[in-house]
Amino acid sequence: MRAAAAHYGIPAPQWLDLSTGINPQGYPVGPVPAGAWQRLPEDEDGLEAAARAYYGAESLLPVAGSQAAIQALPRLRGKRARVGVLEPSYNEHARAWRAAGHEVVELTEDELAGAAATLDVLVLVNPNNPTAVYLDPETLLDWHRMLAARGGWLVVDEAFMDTTPEQSLAGYTPREGLFVLRSLGKFFGLAGARVGFVLAPDGWLRRIAELLGPWSVPGPARWVAQQALEDRAWQTQTRRRLQEAGRRLETLLRDAGLPPAGGTPLFQWCRTERAQVIQDALARQGILVRRFDRPASLRFGLPGSEAEWQRLETGLQQA
Repeated sequence: MRAAAAHYGIPAPQWLDLSTGINPQGYPVGPVPAGAWQRLPEDEDGLEAAARAYYGAESLLPVAGSQAAIQALPRLRGKRARVGVLEPSYNEHARAWRAAGHEVVELTEDELAGAAATLDVLVLVNPNNPTAVYLDPETLLDWHRMLAARGGWLVVDEAFMDTTPEQSLAGYTPREGLFVLRSLGKFFGLAGARVGFVLAPDGWLRRIAELLGPWSVPGPARWVAQQALEDRAWQTQTRRRLQEAGRRLETLLRDAGLPPAGGTPLFQWCRTERAQVIQDALARQGILVRRFDRPASLRFGLPGSEAEWQRLETGLQQA
């Protein structure tokens, strides 16, 4: 946003930022108790219990956003591994495994089915970012069995799974070689709190905790996360609202001549050879969207108010 504001000469507060896929109407954070600021963060303060209930998982570890786990897991794998990553997908996974000295194999969707038989680690984002491809739990568990039989890992990043919790692998994570990453950044709109979870067998969670060190999640963030995870009424209402907003965004883009090739309730993904031109035309109006080059495409997040919806519709017409 800062770079775009400088490049186009439009002050940052005047932009409509649709580049993130974050819920624009995030969890309403109330006053944080003073003790959360004054004391060191404490394990088992209620956050872990709230997360276990929300995810339906027995073993989990709070971390400073799923990014902390993305960087930690490659360092724990040990000797050089052959790691499969879907392309396109969230770039930080491949970057972290390469940085740790592992061989990264970029996979297409068609190559996924046979990949588990040849890899040491398979890393997937489900639903995928940015293509929004959903992989069903049964298929993923089949791949996990193939990998685990040879000491391999299946790592599934479920950053956008909260709107479809029935598709999650969270409940299967006591299984050896299965790692699920969750975050409060997208659905809950709490990206700035930097709270995520690793769901995995206890032995691996202890090793991750040792690697990350104590107090990885600040006390105020732990307090906010617990409130959000326990607020079932807000979660139910938000899932319904996001489903409606996702359908509205799909229709708006289709009517503008950009039919989405995939989408979730939090974003829509449009393939177009004119991605760079359209991104630039929108940016000149102070509307920021995410562009991808392989393949040429755009990802649109959700507007947060009726005025922003109208601004996007007008911007698309002018672009």
